Amino acid sequence: MTKITDWCTIKSEKVGKHHLTVLELESGKFDVASDTVAAVVPSHYASDERTAKLLKRLGKTKAAAHLKEKLPKSPQVRSGDLGEILGATYVQESTPFGTSINKLRWKDHRNMAMRGDDLVGIQPAAGAGNIRFLKGEVKSAANITAKVLDTARTALKKSHSRPSAHALGFIADRLHEEGNDELADLIDDALWRDGIKLSQVSHMIFAFTGNDASNLLGANVQTYTGQVAQSVVGLRVKDHQKFIRSVFGKVIKNADGK
Repeated sequence: MTKITDWCTIKSEKVGKHHLTVLELESGKFDVASDTVAAVVPSHYASDERTAKLLKRLGKTKAAAHLKEKLPKSPQVRSGDLGEILGATYVQESTPFGTSINKLRWKDHRNMAMRGDDLVGIQPAAGAGNIRFLKGEVKSAANITAKVLDTARTALKKSHSRPSAHALGFIADRLHEEGNDELADLIDDALWRDGIKLSQVSHMIFAFTGNDASNLLGANVQTYTGQVAQSVVGLRVKDHQKFIRSVFGKVIKNADGK
């Protein structure tokens, strides 16, 4: 896990009936944070089992090459990917939802963004209408704007404000392949048999930024007038671009054993 709460200050408040959480990298913890995040990144691109098999069969150099081939080179895609990784681990660590799979392992190409809903969290429960879903949109930028957050708000409203059938079907397929039939069956039941009520859905916007986006996030969530529970989360690292370069640089160095 990225242990975001270990290297960030945290401020939470209510905005109307919604929730705003602002996290900011603490002074003097840049290296601790980038080390911690760099240790987590590889498992989002390749499973530990896959890496271990390559290591055993072909050795460390080839296992490292396999990972490095999956890492994006484009600064823009690195920014988006790291935002999704941080958002997914925040969901895992700080909400009742789990993200179930590390979906970046199935990217079409390392320099392409993953299509579909950025985050899908699941709070499993047996019985019709009991499972709950988190639909999240992630934005990553050194200087995020209200217009960018508006695109996230628009995306959350797609598929009638529910996670898309494609995203849920993709997750269920991967879970079945991994042998997690119990959770996959719960998703299949909700998607194809029982339907998903809005009361079973929560929304999140997760913004990984260099600027202070707290006022923008608060203003964004205030515009929402629908039925779905809303939360907005801002993770601020002032040296946003430097942090991304540091994390991916350490991932490569760790893979090479340097």
